[in-house]
Amino acid sequence: MITAFPYPTLFGDIDLDVSAVTVDGAPLPYSRISKTERTVALHQAGKEHWSVATLRLDAKIPAEEIDEGPWEDVQCLAVLTERATNTRSVTRLTGFGGGSCHGTVDLARSAHLNRATLSLAVVGTFEGIPGRLIGTTIREWYVDLKSAAPSRQRAIEILQIDFRDGAETWLRPFKDAPWLVDTSGEIPAVLINTSAIEGFTAILNGTGGTAGERALRETMSSQIAQDAWTAMFQAAISDLELDEDGTPQIPGGWRGSVLTSMLPDVFPHLTPTDALYEINQRRTQGFSWSELQTRMQYAAGKRSQVTKRLTTAVRSVSRATESGEQ
Repeated sequence: MITAFPYPTLFGDIDLDVSAVTVDGAPLPYSRISKTERTVALHQAGKEHWSVATLRLDAKIPAEEIDEGPWEDVQCLAVLTERATNTRSVTRLTGFGGGSCHGTVDLARSAHLNRATLSLAVVGTFEGIPGRLIGTTIREWYVDLKSAAPSRQRAIEILQIDFRDGAETWLRPFKDAPWLVDTSGEIPAVLINTSAIEGFTAILNGTGGTAGERALRETMSSQIAQDAWTAMFQAAISDLELDEDGTPQIPGGWRGSVLTSMLPDVFPHLTPTDALYEINQRRTQGFSWSELQTRMQYAAGKRSQVTKRLTTAVRSVSRATESGEQ
């Protein structure tokens, strides 16, 4: 959706490029920087423990338009954010002029968890008011701390983290939860708490075992999957973009994939477009929302094969009980 501003903004394209990266002063291999994917991969970058990654940035801006425009004190600001940790840093780039600006941005490892977003904001003074946003990059960069390959699109992540005493302090209020689903970042993640229940992760990560262990593993896996599908679906419908006619649009990325997968089960009698319109009407107008929750739960359960896995688990326990297996 295009945001309208009550003042003049730039029409021309604004582009941002990451030309080089160092990790604690050591150059990151160019294979970890993809200009096509616009992604930097920092996982297993030659250092198991590192503190700061420094990104060298070069930006192109419509210089002639800026020179002839009504703005004063125009500046280029590199904006580094991550929703998972609620981190936001802004760095002013230098060398402004001639249609370009450049500079460096530091990414502190202690302030980030999964994947940070890097964009460029062009601001200026208009009618005496400084800091007016007059242009941004259309396509941002990603700095991925969990991937060794610079790929823009990724599947859902499953991370094992100590909520109680781990480095991610934002998880400590949830120290008793066995798992959480985080949809705040570019890639959804299932966070498995290694300290909530003794032996929990051992069973979840294990293979084989007794019938009881296998049944428990199947049940836990299906419940985690159902929670993940539910959380992702709710995140996907929480902020839908509308076209000029007010029709909600299928979003891009993983949100679009989740909706495409689940809408036929949420409203099997409607086309995906009509189903999305029905959901948006209920969300914005507040009617029949509880019934929609039931439909979401059913669709998430179907995607995660809860019934099949639970049936298998019950049968395994029954056979083990009859045979006397421990």
